Amino acid sequence: MYAAIRHYHFEPKNGPEIDRRIRADFVPLLKKTRGFVRYYWLDTGKGEGASISVFRDQEGADESIAVAAEFSRTHMAGLVTQKPDVIEGPVRAHD
Repeated sequence: MYAAIRHYHFEPKNGPEIDRRIRADFVPLLKKTRGFVRYYWLDTGKGEGASISVFRDQEGADESIAVAAEFSRTHMAGLVTQKPDVIEGPVRAHD
């Protein structure tokens, strides 16, 4: 398995709208990505959030990064305050 983690910054007041767009629009889109296994979204309530996307292989994770970047440009413009930090790599431990 391979995972991509994205760390976002936004105004805390925008958290509920970001949460809604992720659930309603982004998750269904991401589920169509090659090798999709699981997606998690964490909203701290303090203007930071992180997503964890898990895929069967690196190609799926790489595709998800491109899908997320396009979604951010077209659906999150004005809600996030900076480009997210992205890390990815093979999953070395899980239950």
